[in-house]
Amino acid sequence: QVQLVESGGGLVQAGGSLRLSCAASGRTFSSYAMGWFRQAPGKEREFVAAISGNGRMTYYANSAKGRFTISRDNALNTVYLQMNSLKPEDTAVYYCAAEFGGVPNTNPYEYEYWGQGTQVTVSS
Repeated sequence: QVQLVESGGGLVQAGGSLRLSCAASGRTFSSYAMGWFRQAPGKEREFVAAISGNGRMTYYANSAKGRFTISRDNALNTVYLQMNSLKPEDTAVYYCAAEFGGVPNTNPYEYEYWGQGTQVTVSS
């Protein structure tokens, strides 16, 4: 069982930055690929970024490339999402998720564990 707790969301102006964190319980954190997803009101949950268990492979949605960076610290059981140049369309609840096996995936249905989400609001 893995428990995930996100933090770092908030209200920011367009062009600003936020860093989201996701702390995981358990002793086998490096065995899990980690992903960030987001869901805006009235929209489906969408992939943002993912990282392999060892941190060597990363994947990004086109909307995140060049602006967001996913990273992880396995010693701290934490995954991060650095978000720069934020836009109003980035407004959503952001969720982190864990997939056993270490290979990052863009499909939310492949992830077994989810955090409760953290709200990100970008004002224009």
